[in-house]
Amino acid sequence: MNKPVLVLNVNFEPLNICNTRRAVGLIYTGKAEMLLNGRGFIHTVYIDFPRPSVIRLAYMIHRPRPRIPLTKREIFRRDNYTCQYCGSHNGPLTIDHVTPRHIGGEFSWSNLVTACQQCNRKKGGRTLKQAHMNLRRPLFEPRATAAYLYSSHLPENENWEQFLVGW
Repeated sequence: MNKPVLVLNVNFEPLNICNTRRAVGLIYTGKAEMLLNGRGFIHTVYIDFPRPSVIRLAYMIHRPRPRIPLTKREIFRRDNYTCQYCGSHNGPLTIDHVTPRHIGGEFSWSNLVTACQQCNRKKGGRTLKQAHMNLRRPLFEPRATAAYLYSSHLPENENWEQFLVGW
């Protein structure tokens, strides 16, 4: 009952992921319709419910465009779990401020990078120019596309891909 279910808006825009119990409740109350049943059935005493994989809401949800939260995990994910100074992805990784905070560096997507412990120690509290180091690629805020937001669920739910492409 805790398998993830993709929730789509009326216009097929991916909104969220909920568990199977919540999805069955939405379908049973008429607030959603099932689009894909890739998981068999839920058997009760009187009736069998199809176990949904993708549902579509019966009404439109208006919401602002999602943004990726600025967290340590998302910075690692943006940088592909690779040190942005030397390119290694072995060993423990840390977060480094490109412009150190004591010089006025911000806590932002354009100032935080993934770094291995050796490079972070080598750079210390200096700027890139002072430490004679370069970044391997420019820094950016990742776009909150459906593929980016829900890609961690795609390996076990390949049938979702048709609903995530283009958003």
